[in-house]
Amino acid sequence: MLDREQPGEVQARRLRELLSPVLNSNQFYRRKFQSQIPVLPENPQGLGAFLRSLPFTTKEELHADQLAHPPYGSNLTCDLRRYVRLHQTSGTSTGLPLRWLDTQDSWNWFLDCWQIIYDIVGLRADDRVFFPFSFGPFIGFWAAFEGAARRGVMVLPGGGMNSLARLRFLLENSVTVVCCTPTYALRLAEVAQANNIDLAGSSVRMLIVAGEPGGSVLSTRRRIEAAWGARVFDHCGMTEVGSFGIECLENPGGMHILEPEFIPEVVDAEGKPVVPGQEGELVITNLGRWGSPVIRYRTGDRVIADPEPCPCGRPWLRLRGGILGRTDDMLVIRGNNVYPSAIENILRRFAGIGEFQIEVSQDAALESLRLVVECRSHEDRARLISQVQEAFRCELHLRPDVEAVPCGSLPRSEMKSRRVVRKLAAHAETARTDSPPAS
Repeated sequence: MLDREQPGEVQARRLRELLSPVLNSNQFYRRKFQSQIPVLPENPQGLGAFLRSLPFTTKEELHADQLAHPPYGSNLTCDLRRYVRLHQTSGTSTGLPLRWLDTQDSWNWFLDCWQIIYDIVGLRADDRVFFPFSFGPFIGFWAAFEGAARRGVMVLPGGGMNSLARLRFLLENSVTVVCCTPTYALRLAEVAQANNIDLAGSSVRMLIVAGEPGGSVLSTRRRIEAAWGARVFDHCGMTEVGSFGIECLENPGGMHILEPEFIPEVVDAEGKPVVPGQEGELVITNLGRWGSPVIRYRTGDRVIADPEPCPCGRPWLRLRGGILGRTDDMLVIRGNNVYPSAIENILRRFAGIGEFQIEVSQDAALESLRLVVECRSHEDRARLISQVQEAFRCELHLRPDVEAVPCGSLPRSEMKSRRVVRKLAAHAETARTDSPPAS
């Protein structure tokens, strides 16, 4: 086990092993470091200072590199013929997908990370793991699927089905574990209720959710667990980084970084370290993905390093509250800083609300907030709107406009949802809308 204050010999040794081939043949990092990288100290206590001597890597740099060296960029440590996997990001934040290649060794490391995750959540030999979405170039749960198969448990793909067919498939095959986004877990629960399916009485005992902050948003988590009668485990990963975090059984509402495989840092906007308990941006160095590594990668994820020891006994960094959101997600509503996850935490507490959408409009020099919420048919809409506005006034010091619409009016997605819609002065919407509806 690694000491929290002294990351340890394992990380130092593995970083040294990573840097040797990268500095020898990876053109992206050779240019970036300009052959002036300091020598990694033998004493692991010097690891933190050594890392801080290196520049950050950003997604903007990686995009620019792939544009300059199409189609895959120059962050390749090996000959192109050695790469066996291609994945790419959704491109929702920039409009351009980021392509990522893996050698077989790098992909095996990715699957190794999932063995650690499955150990932590307590995957059993008799479990049946269901993946209710269509696999494509987005990395999604690809590694989770292959990692579970390598472990010897039954894996069930759910592509080519609508939500009702997936629920029936789940029941027919006595599924015990479901991997999906928090949004789609709620969508399946919604379809189950509409079709008189007792989801809480099914064989499902756990859901591993990722792709959105919802797994650690308390009201969203409670709604999922109540609907499914199962435990939710929040997980985090990125196409360009790997699967780096999972919630432990003993301490819900946060995630451990898999520190034997990653070196995490938490920094402020200027890139300086922040003390545990203070919010900052997560920076990650992965240690086993030699074919296309990221060194000091600014993830853009807002996190808080938990200063308290975890009752599970793992000394790895724990992110209190999981991934809180994105650094670029903050909304400034009439002088108040508001994150979408805070809005979700309020709205999900209302049982009468189904799906929702957040509309931000520019009004003169200020931005205004409008919420479109699906109202269940038996609800008093006027009363529900009043209750929502009062909750926002008390907790976020805002009084948003709220429109109640019938259930089924807003888009659904089986993957990441984008609920924030920005409207310009001429009421032209930006690209940050939801994915296509999922049935």
